This record gives sequence, structure tokens and C-alpha cells, in this order.
Amino acid sequence: MNYLKHVIAPLALLTALTAKPVAASNDIDALQNLAQSEFRDFSKDLGAALSYKSLAPAESLGITGFDVSLSVTGTSLDHVDAWRKATGDNSFSSTLPVPMLRVTKGLPFHIDIGAFYTAIPDSNVRMWGGEARWAFINGGVAVPAVAIHGTYSKLTGVDQLDLHTSSVDLSISKGFAFATPYVGVGEVWTNASPNGVPTLHGESINQTKYFGGVNLNFGLPNIALEVDQTGGITSYGAKVGLRW
Repeated sequence: MNYLKHVIAPLALLTALTAKPVAASNDIDALQNLAQSEFRDFSKDLGAALSYKSLAPAESLGITGFDVSLSVTGTSLDHVDAWRKATGDNSFSSTLPVPMLRVTKGLPFHIDIGAFYTAIPDSNVRMWGGEARWAFINGGVAVPAVAIHGTYSKLTGVDQLDLHTSSVDLSISKGFAFATPYVGVGEVWTNASPNGVPTLHGESINQTKYFGGVNLNFGLPNIALEVDQTGGITSYGAKVGLRW
């Protein structure tokens, strides 16, 4: 139980920090207020915030492995004025919290697959998606793990916007006792199409991402902390759950 207290504390702190500035009723329902350049800036921010954050080392879970967790990321928006127009809320915060429920399962051949779901508080933003990771070097006592990782996420709940992201990244990690630091680099593709807004057209955006973090495992309880920069937009994340 003492382990659980230490695991829950970082996530509770990040949740408080990211949720506090968000005002009520931050629905994305006023895209008609945006010029095309503002819609592209808005889509960049949204793609960077909603694209899947790894929050896990490169090594595979193994055939019997599971990772069941809740995460929160806080993304510092680069174009908050566009967000305020898109939501009709002039007090919209420059930090967007993204809570996420995650389930990942280990498979043979050092492959992991997972699914996730997000519902941003006080908004109509919902998202689901999946991931697959292959640790083609699974690491050992003297050898780091190296993995390639692909993800897909789909926005739902926003009538005015169809948006999905996909990403591919390469990561490396090495365990030391209960701590496993990791770093990675990848590319994120965001496709955003407005619905019922004749003044706007769709945007396709490519953004390079860099990330690094540490996974801390205490038997079953597990936490991970990560910093992600996608297209120059920074997100800080924490994950708590059970991993074996």
C-alpha cells in the first residue's frame, strides 16, 4: 500500500495542475470564427496534444505481460488565440489537459499492442486509438532495448471537425534496477477536415517529435514520467497503473 501512495501522488499532482485552468464548456463548436491560417495553427496544436504519447520504455512486455494505466498529459498550446476563437471562450487556458485510459498486451516475438480512450474535461473532445510496438532488440543486462512504434488516434464528439493522427517513432531504453530511462524520435501526421464550415478547407500536417522519460516499476505498481515535443509544442505527461 505504501508503494501505491507513491505511485498515485505524481499523477494526482499533474491532474490538479492541468485541470485547474480549464474553464467550463470548452466545446470546439465555433470553427467559423477562424481564418484558414488560424485553422492550420489550431490543427497543429490539436494534433500535437492528441497524438499518442508513449509513456513506456522500448522493451516489450512479454507474452504474459499487461500494462493497464491512466495517464494525464498537459500540452502548452502555441496558438491559444485560435483556440479561444474555435471555442468561443476568451478565457481558454494555454494548457490543455488530456487524460487517457490505456491497456497494452504483450504478444510473442517482442510485440506489444494496445488501445486507448480520451475524454477531455469540460469539452466535446473524445478520442480513441491503438498502438503497436516491436522491440526488434529486446535488450538485456548489457544491451539496451530498441523498438519501433506506430499509433493511430481518431477524434470524435466534435461535429465541426474530422481529425485523426498517426505516428511512427523509434525509441531506446535501458533498465537500471527499478528505473528504465528512455528516449525517442518520430514523426506525427495530422489530418484535419472542417465539417459545415464553407470558409475553411482541410489541412495535412507533418510534425517531428522528440521525447524522453523514465519508467519506474515497483513490482506491479508502475509510474512513468515523460516530456514530449511535437513540432515545437511541448507536453508533460505522467502515467500510473499496473505493469507486469
